[in-house]
Amino acid sequence: MVNDDLEQRRSTRLRAYAIAQALARLETERPGFTPEAIVASVCAYEEEGNIAHVLEKMPVSVNGEPYTTVVVVDGGDDRTAEIARSFPGVVVIEFPVNLGHGVALQVTYRYCVNHDVKYVVTLDADGQNDPSEIPQILAPLLADTSDFVLGSRVLGVDKTTDKVRKLGVRFFSFIMNRMTNSHITDTSTGYRALRVTMLADVVDRLRQQQYQTSELLITCLKRGWRVSEVPTEWYPRVSGETKKGATWTYGFRYARVVFGTWWRER
Repeated sequence: MVNDDLEQRRSTRLRAYAIAQALARLETERPGFTPEAIVASVCAYEEEGNIAHVLEKMPVSVNGEPYTTVVVVDGGDDRTAEIARSFPGVVVIEFPVNLGHGVALQVTYRYCVNHDVKYVVTLDADGQNDPSEIPQILAPLLADTSDFVLGSRVLGVDKTTDKVRKLGVRFFSFIMNRMTNSHITDTSTGYRALRVTMLADVVDRLRQQQYQTSELLITCLKRGWRVSEVPTEWYPRVSGETKKGATWTYGFRYARVVFGTWWRER
């Protein structure tokens, strides 16, 4: 137990150090920078073949309002950060080592909370999400009818081909709806719009270094925040392979997070 505690403390401190290094580099690159009230965040790990495709499709504005695009590069050994920095106006937070997708999202949330951002939209770096849909995903927040908007591939069109993963989307939605008394069709989507005051309430409760989508959703639902969905169109990855691992392994780990979060927040 002593060794486990020591290892946990060491891991926590190393993670905090890596994050501090990334934020210090950002401050050096963009001293005194203040993001817009709306942030679009793309978390990327070794996506040099896809990140330009995503950034090229980002809209000029969101419902006529300016916004800031933030790319959180989760370590890696390729040119993802270099390519993202080549796009004018794109803010890059680059971890010196891989910390996990969940950690990258938590850093995004805290960055938005600390800089008085009002809304943040998260989307994948692999090209599966269409950035032109950002305005429609954000619309319920701007209308103050929701605090957490999910881009649903079930309500929309799913052009991906993995039948097992599609079945998993519906299975986990069924399980989470039973747990939370909700009626959500796509609980594992990473394409979503979030009210930052909601994130300020929940970010310190988040623990997952990976598979953080379900943890965030269950926590927000259990704390009474309003969740809704809009239909979106999903595409196959532009290039490369998923970093989530084998389908069955991913499903097992995802289930562990779902049940663990539900137990913690019940």
